[in-house]
Amino acid sequence: MHTQPGASQTEQITRHRPAIRGRAGLIGGLAALSGILFGLDTGVMSGALDLIAQEFILSDFQRESMVAIMLLGAALGVLCAAWMSYAWGRKRTLVLTAGLFVIGPLLCAEATSFRTLLFARLLLGLATGATTFTTPLYIAEIADSGRRGAMILGYQLMISCGLLAAFVSDGLFSYFGVWRWMLGIVGFPGLVFMMGVLFLPPSPRWLLAQGRERDARRVLIELRGLPRMVMAERNAIMARLSARSDGIGSFMRDPNCRRAMWLAVGLQVAQQFSGINAVLYYAPRLIGLAGYGHYAQVWGPVGVGVINLLSTCIATTCVDRVGRKPMLIAGFALMAVAMAGQALMVAGGIPDMPGTRLLMGGFMLLFVGAFAFSAGPLAWLLCAEILPLRGREFGMACSTCANWLANMLVSATFLTGLEVLGADTILWIYAGLNAAFLVMVVRRVPETKGMTLEQIEAELMRGTPLRMLGEHVRS
Repeated sequence: MHTQPGASQTEQITRHRPAIRGRAGLIGGLAALSGILFGLDTGVMSGALDLIAQEFILSDFQRESMVAIMLLGAALGVLCAAWMSYAWGRKRTLVLTAGLFVIGPLLCAEATSFRTLLFARLLLGLATGATTFTTPLYIAEIADSGRRGAMILGYQLMISCGLLAAFVSDGLFSYFGVWRWMLGIVGFPGLVFMMGVLFLPPSPRWLLAQGRERDARRVLIELRGLPRMVMAERNAIMARLSARSDGIGSFMRDPNCRRAMWLAVGLQVAQQFSGINAVLYYAPRLIGLAGYGHYAQVWGPVGVGVINLLSTCIATTCVDRVGRKPMLIAGFALMAVAMAGQALMVAGGIPDMPGTRLLMGGFMLLFVGAFAFSAGPLAWLLCAEILPLRGREFGMACSTCANWLANMLVSATFLTGLEVLGADTILWIYAGLNAAFLVMVVRRVPETKGMTLEQIEAELMRGTPLRMLGEHVRS
């Protein structure tokens, strides 16, 4: 775009900003489409699990294995993506994982044995884990500081859309008992994603780390527009890269890197130990515990998906205005209350009245809504923001792998826990964990609203306490 001779810098910025922001938003949105596949693969098993168990005559342990195998694959996928995104780049990693999102569902649909189905779910886990590592990292590296929060949360919004689509699909296909269609239909959006991701530009930070300055400058011009803005960001990235060392070495030698990584790991573990995936994976079982019949167990998860989507929309619009920390505090507080309320009702602590079942359902929806505007999206956002550029791939790999391992632990023990400990005890445990995570957020989590990645890292490396990061910059 050309400017008239003598045009002021303000006029140039005004002309460039809509087109440039639109370009960056389109790129970020396309990358975030991987979230739809994440949500579909996570939610689809909720409705398909009982039908699969009937066909292959599965025990509760085998049901848990069907869920857990994907999560084990996701943990392995994170480790693979950590190496690939460093060696091959973020874009190429997304292209490869997009292919697995096509192959995995097709294998699920054609599975003739329990073992084949486990293998197909393992492949889907590899793809899902790789995208949960690569997508937030990629979006954080192409977004400007003013819109980074909303763009990364757009990824979480896509996950919520995928979950809702999975629950609706499960409800419709349940009338025909065709679990193969429930699992196989995920391959169609996988194909769309694979075609779209081919048009993504490489990350400018990765290009500069590889010494490809001309390519990085071209991508930055596409994303930012004005040469002065491009040079300022290029210089800030190079300043951080000049101090870069090997990932694991940085975290072993530098206590500032370690404390950022441990906070990232803590946030991801807190996200999963909140109990969210016990609700998502086994929603029909929990709805049954509330006293609802078969029809509600089939369509109740759709209500869960709607609340999850609406709450994620709220988070996306509020995160760069309200801030990360206040939303996390409110979320964990409400999740603790919701879990405690469900535990009281299951234990008989609340009298059986006509509206009791509605109250139980209300507590479940409150929990899902609170998670979706707080711990769900913000754990990914903060991990992408607080980890230093030196060794960011290693730090993201550790935190994302911790997320999937915690997810696997919850999902592989929930049904057994219901039988051994009782539903009320399990729910009380999750209520207590959410209360503990609330304390962790108050004492450790920083507010990174409006800060560039380079400003966050500079504050961290100066030894600023974690919860104080950004206060000096904002003042």
